[in-house]
Amino acid sequence: MVSQSRGVKFDLNTIKKYDTPTPRYTSYPPATQLNDVFTEKDFQVAIATSNQRKSPLSLYFHIPFCQSACYFCGCNVVISNNKKIAEPYLDYLVRDISNTASLIDSDRIVDQIHWGGGTPNYLSLEQLEFLWKSINRHFTINPKAEISIEINPRYIDKNYIFFLREIGFNRISFGIQDFNRQVQAAVNRIQPEEMLFDVMSWIKKAKFESVNVDLIYGLPHQTLHTFRETIKKTIELDPDRIAVFNFAYVPWIKPVQKNIPQDALPSPQEKLDILKMTVEELTKSQYLFIGMDHFAKPDDELAIAQHNSTLRRNFQGYTTQAQTELFGFGVTSISMLEDTYAQNHKELKDYYRAIDAGILPTKKGIKLGWDDMIRRDVIMSIMSHLTLHKQHIEEKYHISFNDYFSRELEALKSLEADGLVKLSPNHITITEIGRLLLRNIAFIFDVHTVTQEKKFSRAI
Repeated sequence: MVSQSRGVKFDLNTIKKYDTPTPRYTSYPPATQLNDVFTEKDFQVAIATSNQRKSPLSLYFHIPFCQSACYFCGCNVVISNNKKIAEPYLDYLVRDISNTASLIDSDRIVDQIHWGGGTPNYLSLEQLEFLWKSINRHFTINPKAEISIEINPRYIDKNYIFFLREIGFNRISFGIQDFNRQVQAAVNRIQPEEMLFDVMSWIKKAKFESVNVDLIYGLPHQTLHTFRETIKKTIELDPDRIAVFNFAYVPWIKPVQKNIPQDALPSPQEKLDILKMTVEELTKSQYLFIGMDHFAKPDDELAIAQHNSTLRRNFQGYTTQAQTELFGFGVTSISMLEDTYAQNHKELKDYYRAIDAGILPTKKGIKLGWDDMIRRDVIMSIMSHLTLHKQHIEEKYHISFNDYFSRELEALKSLEADGLVKLSPNHITITEIGRLLLRNIAFIFDVHTVTQEKKFSRAI
């Protein structure tokens, strides 16, 4: 059975065949390859090398706290109703910023900032301003920088949103997941429809430049009918971007998911029907299917970047700032330099201990080899641009693509036979069927994770 919607074809038999666990390729090698042989001294060396490149910067700040647990969540969070827990964390975070910034050349410009979590609006307005001023004190921010924040709509008011816009945030994201009350109750995230529409109206009145909302399919009690209503209401909200994530039920990795009634999860067929309907309804409305799980209006920077072949993926997902090097601050944060990835400690006590010792709070990382960088460019081109120009890889790395990737090209022939890709002498092109299976196509070029299926969610 094949169904088509603008730019995408649903071949349900093919989708079922390829619905296997694969990395999301927000990086290559994936974050599962980071190891503790890598030390904070290695990261210091990587920063010094990075300074020689003079690349612009992208900064990520992790606020790990949430007031309650959402049972679907796969993030690194700390659940507490005691807001005082944020006070020492902010002090350490500012010290982390100061220590790391002292190693980064001050003439490097920040083109992108993102606050994630957890719940960044867990912070009070005073704490928010304190952190914002600390960032500005240590970095030079481009007046046209993309400055984004994730918020939890249950714990925010109009005043907070207007304050975010006033101090400099120009992009904002919030999670809907599902409008259905039964689904919300099953995942411990009740948020009335009226509240979500109020929050969106405040955001629009504050004149944020781009608004993203998150949905999740595959949650307990979801049906094709109920999620169609969620899609309809989401379109009425009129966000600039919509992310529709596949719920990854991995209780062996995220124990909080054990609270979810497994027998209430939709069947694999129901999930496919939901996904098919979602893509059809969004693309029939006004949204372009960017790839993976992202949709954007044609005039949004995400869609423009894909059209201009400047779209890329990093640990936050798709990014329009392909030229930047990413520095992550706070517990669990990951830095992503050209040839090095480094992750901070995941536990607060370890993070605090490192900063008290006057060292970078690096827990693990990886130094990319030459082969890693070649394969990363190939995988990112597939994931972001939906096509690969062999000549670009050959000219950049001085290789013969067909010789270097002879094994991979042979493996792609079976994907071509199934209609996922089109192989030509100069290009690898993702088809309308293959757009839903980008992870599977990229996986062909992955030499790191072939034996680690339990660590990844399924492709669809």
